[in-house]
Amino acid sequence: MMKKKKLTPKQQAFADHYIELGNATQAAIQAGYSKKTARVIGQENLLKPAIKSYIDERMEEIASKRIMGATEALELLTSIARGEIVEQVVVSTLDGVEKVDKIPDIRDRQRATEEILKRYAVSNNDKLREDMLKAQIDKIKAETSKIKGDDGHEYEDDGFLEAIKHTTDIWNADDD
Repeated sequence: MMKKKKLTPKQQAFADHYIELGNATQAAIQAGYSKKTARVIGQENLLKPAIKSYIDERMEEIASKRIMGATEALELLTSIARGEIVEQVVVSTLDGVEKVDKIPDIRDRQRATEEILKRYAVSNNDKLREDMLKAQIDKIKAETSKIKGDDGHEYEDDGFLEAIKHTTDIWNADDD
């Protein structure tokens, strides 16, 4: 593994200002580079692997702190479904308006619960449906292997069952 090169204070200042401003020339000026060379220095700094790596890592950190992950989303939905979260709403009273705390109503709690269940129940329902279809196909195969024609002869499978199985596989794929 390659050792990370430490940035000079000026390079780090440039990178931090660049993250804030999104403009290499302005970032270079604010980091203390000459106004005459700021444009060129700014572009060169963005090409330096150590500075680029630092900027990428910081941007990732910022994004991970600002963007809600799946776990956090499920925790929020759970809090709503349980009625644990309150929001302040403004209501009119005889004396004017007043802020009051409101817990999620039944509709909001139901929607939150449905959103949670979408992530869990769907996969279980698909599995159950798939197992049921397989069981039905196996039953039909067993029954058809016993079928005899009007003339008393047993007849072999003509591929009809495989066609049914193929069709159900296509239906299952379409649901995914």
